[in-house]
Amino acid sequence: MKKEWIDVCSYDGEGYLPLITYQSWRVAELRYCEELEVKNLDKMQKHDETDEVFVLLAGECTLFTGGNGDVISEIDGIKMEPLKIYNVKRGTFHTHTPEKGSTVLIIENSNTDDNINSPTLKMTPEQIEQVRKIYYKLNK
Repeated sequence: MKKEWIDVCSYDGEGYLPLITYQSWRVAELRYCEELEVKNLDKMQKHDETDEVFVLLAGECTLFTGGNGDVISEIDGIKMEPLKIYNVKRGTFHTHTPEKGSTVLIIENSNTDDNINSPTLKMTPEQIEQVRKIYYKLNK
């Protein structure tokens, strides 16, 4: 195969890293990082202009949502299953906890940016506690 016809990417670090960007879309990987351990979660993010897709490739990851709107509300969570597609709808607050050894594939718009169209809100102490309770219930 001609090398100029295909890009091959991989990532074995911690946290989030975009791997391929083309025109309006981007593919990234999310791996375990200490910042995303459930005991350290204190904020949620939403994307004002686009949905975001998550696919668990390996390991375990819990995905949390916090309502759709201007404030975090209706916090819920789901333990992701490998190779299932989880589409977080535009405007929905969310965060996640990938466990050690986990890899999550992320597909999003290439213009998704924390400073432009993806606001992050701090959770209240009560919301943080709610996320932890959901996590421990799902991960017994």
